[in-house]
Amino acid sequence: MRILGIDPGSVYTGFAVLDVEGGRLRPRALGRWALKGRGVGPRLAQLHASLGALLQEYQPQVAAVETVFVHHNPNSALKLGQARGVILCTLAEHDIAVHEYPPATIKQSVCGSGRADKTQVGWMITRLLAVRDKLSADAADAAAVAVCHHQHAPARRLRAAALPA
Repeated sequence: MRILGIDPGSVYTGFAVLDVEGGRLRPRALGRWALKGRGVGPRLAQLHASLGALLQEYQPQVAAVETVFVHHNPNSALKLGQARGVILCTLAEHDIAVHEYPPATIKQSVCGSGRADKTQVGWMITRLLAVRDKLSADAADAAAVAVCHHQHAPARRLRAAALPA
Protein backbone atom coordinates (compact mmCIF):
# COMPACT_ATOMS: atom_id res chain seq x y z
CA MET A 1 0.00 0.00 0.00
CA ARG A 2 1.10 3.55 -0.64
CA ILE A 3 0.08 6.33 1.78
CA LEU A 4 0.17 10.06 1.03
CA GLY A 5 0.49 12.33 4.06
CA ILE A 6 -0.27 16.03 3.73
CA ASP A 7 0.41 18.92 6.10
CA PRO A 8 -1.74 21.71 4.60
CA GLY A 9 -0.66 25.31 4.44
CA SER A 10 -1.37 28.38 2.33
CA VAL A 11 2.32 29.27 1.93
CA TYR A 12 4.05 25.91 2.51
CA THR A 13 2.36 22.53 2.16
CA GLY A 14 4.26 19.44 3.22
CA PHE A 15 3.85 16.07 1.51
CA ALA A 16 5.10 12.55 2.16
CA VAL A 17 4.60 9.42 0.10
CA LEU A 18 5.30 6.26 2.10
CA ASP A 19 5.20 2.64 0.95
CA VAL A 20 4.03 -0.01 3.38
CA GLU A 21 6.14 -3.14 2.85
CA GLY A 22 5.17 -5.83 5.31
CA GLY A 23 4.92 -3.87 8.53
CA ARG A 24 7.63 -1.40 7.54
CA LEU A 25 7.37 2.09 6.08
CA ARG A 26 9.66 3.21 3.26
CA PRO A 27 9.72 6.85 2.14
CA ARG A 28 9.27 7.40 -1.61
CA ALA A 29 8.94 11.20 -1.64
CA LEU A 30 9.29 13.76 1.15
CA GLY A 31 9.13 17.50 0.63
CA ARG A 32 7.12 20.66 0.60
CA TRP A 33 5.67 23.00 -1.95
CA ALA A 34 6.53 26.66 -1.50
CA LEU A 35 3.42 28.32 -2.88
CA LYS A 36 4.33 31.57 -4.53
CA GLY A 37 2.27 34.32 -6.05
CA ARG A 38 0.44 37.43 -5.09
CA GLY A 39 -2.83 36.66 -3.45
CA VAL A 40 -4.34 33.40 -2.38
CA GLY A 41 -5.82 32.44 -5.78
CA PRO A 42 -2.51 31.83 -7.60
CA ARG A 43 -1.11 29.93 -4.59
CA LEU A 44 -4.17 27.67 -4.42
CA ALA A 45 -3.95 27.01 -8.17
CA GLN A 46 -0.29 26.07 -7.74
CA LEU A 47 -1.22 23.74 -4.86
CA HIS A 48 -3.86 22.05 -7.02
CA ALA A 49 -1.41 21.54 -9.90
CA SER A 50 1.44 20.33 -7.66
CA LEU A 51 -0.75 17.84 -5.82
CA GLY A 52 -2.26 16.60 -9.09
CA ALA A 53 1.23 15.97 -10.51
CA LEU A 54 2.30 14.13 -7.35
CA LEU A 55 -0.81 11.93 -7.50
CA GLN A 56 -0.12 11.11 -11.14
CA GLU A 57 3.50 10.19 -10.43
CA TYR A 58 3.12 8.15 -7.22
CA GLN A 59 -0.53 6.95 -7.38
CA PRO A 60 -1.17 6.50 -3.63
CA GLN A 61 -4.09 4.33 -2.56
CA VAL A 62 -4.96 6.46 0.46
CA ALA A 63 -4.30 9.96 1.78
CA ALA A 64 -4.07 11.26 5.34
CA VAL A 65 -4.52 14.97 6.00
CA GLU A 66 -4.05 17.00 9.16
CA THR A 67 -7.29 18.62 10.33
CA VAL A 68 -7.63 22.33 10.93
CA PHE A 69 -6.73 23.42 14.42
CA VAL A 70 -8.01 26.64 15.96
CA HIS A 71 -5.78 29.60 15.23
CA HIS A 72 -5.65 32.73 17.28
CA ASN A 73 -5.82 34.63 14.00
CA PRO A 74 -9.11 33.96 12.16
CA ASN A 75 -7.53 35.11 8.88
CA SER A 76 -4.88 32.36 9.15
CA ALA A 77 -7.54 29.74 9.87
CA LEU A 78 -9.50 30.86 6.81
CA LYS A 79 -6.45 30.59 4.53
CA LEU A 80 -5.61 27.16 5.95
CA GLY A 81 -9.21 26.08 5.35
CA GLN A 82 -8.98 27.22 1.73
CA ALA A 83 -5.79 25.18 1.20
CA ARG A 84 -7.43 22.13 2.80
CA GLY A 85 -10.42 22.58 0.50
CA VAL A 86 -8.18 22.50 -2.57
CA ILE A 87 -6.38 19.43 -1.23
CA LEU A 88 -9.61 17.54 -0.46
CA CYS A 89 -11.10 18.45 -3.84
CA THR A 90 -7.96 17.37 -5.73
CA LEU A 91 -7.87 14.05 -3.85
CA ALA A 92 -11.57 13.51 -4.66
CA GLU A 93 -10.89 14.21 -8.36
CA HIS A 94 -8.35 11.36 -8.29
CA ASP A 95 -10.63 8.99 -6.29
CA ILE A 96 -8.20 8.84 -3.35
CA ALA A 97 -9.71 7.83 0.00
CA VAL A 98 -9.02 10.51 2.62
CA HIS A 99 -8.60 10.13 6.37
CA GLU A 100 -8.19 13.15 8.64
CA TYR A 101 -6.34 13.35 11.94
CA PRO A 102 -6.05 16.17 14.49
CA PRO A 103 -2.56 17.46 15.35
CA ALA A 104 -2.57 15.97 18.88
CA THR A 105 -3.37 12.49 17.54
CA ILE A 106 -0.56 12.75 14.99
CA LYS A 107 1.96 13.87 17.61
CA GLN A 108 0.80 11.13 20.00
CA SER A 109 1.25 8.50 17.27
CA VAL A 110 4.77 9.60 16.38
CA CYS A 111 6.23 10.93 19.63
CA GLY A 112 4.08 9.43 22.37
CA SER A 113 2.84 12.86 23.44
CA GLY A 114 0.08 14.96 21.89
CA ARG A 115 1.99 18.07 22.97
CA ALA A 116 5.27 17.30 21.16
CA ASP A 117 6.81 20.25 19.33
CA LYS A 118 7.93 20.37 15.69
CA THR A 119 11.54 19.59 16.61
CA GLN A 120 10.50 16.40 18.39
CA VAL A 121 8.27 15.33 15.50
CA GLY A 122 11.08 15.93 12.99
CA TRP A 123 13.58 14.02 15.11
CA MET A 124 11.27 11.01 15.47
CA ILE A 125 10.36 10.94 11.77
CA THR A 126 14.03 10.88 10.72
CA ARG A 127 14.54 7.88 13.03
CA LEU A 128 11.33 6.02 12.20
CA LEU A 129 11.87 6.34 8.46
CA ALA A 130 15.70 6.19 8.51
CA VAL A 131 15.92 9.52 6.67
CA ARG A 132 19.47 10.80 6.35
CA ASP A 133 18.78 14.15 4.70
CA LYS A 134 17.50 17.12 6.67
CA LEU A 135 13.75 17.48 6.32
CA SER A 136 11.78 20.69 6.38
CA ALA A 137 9.32 20.88 9.26
CA ASP A 138 6.48 20.72 6.72
CA ALA A 139 7.79 17.49 5.15
CA ALA A 140 8.36 15.93 8.59
CA ASP A 141 4.83 16.89 9.64
CA ALA A 142 3.39 15.37 6.45
CA ALA A 143 5.35 12.16 7.09
CA ALA A 144 4.00 12.14 10.64
CA VAL A 145 0.44 12.32 9.26
CA ALA A 146 1.15 9.30 7.03
CA VAL A 147 2.74 7.37 9.93
CA CYS A 148 -0.29 8.18 12.08
CA HIS A 149 -2.60 6.77 9.43
CA HIS A 150 -0.49 3.62 9.13
CA GLN A 151 -0.82 3.11 12.88
CA HIS A 152 -4.58 3.78 12.97
CA ALA A 153 -5.59 1.93 9.77
CA PRO A 154 -5.85 -1.56 11.36
CA ALA A 155 -8.25 -0.26 14.02
CA ARG A 156 -10.33 1.48 11.34
CA ARG A 157 -10.60 -1.79 9.38
CA LEU A 158 -11.66 -3.69 12.51
CA ARG A 159 -14.33 -1.11 13.35
CA ALA A 160 -15.63 -1.17 9.77
CA ALA A 161 -15.79 -4.97 9.77
CA ALA A 162 -17.73 -4.99 13.05
CA LEU A 163 -20.44 -2.65 11.79
CA PRO A 164 -23.62 -4.33 10.52
CA ALA A 165 -24.11 -4.16 6.75
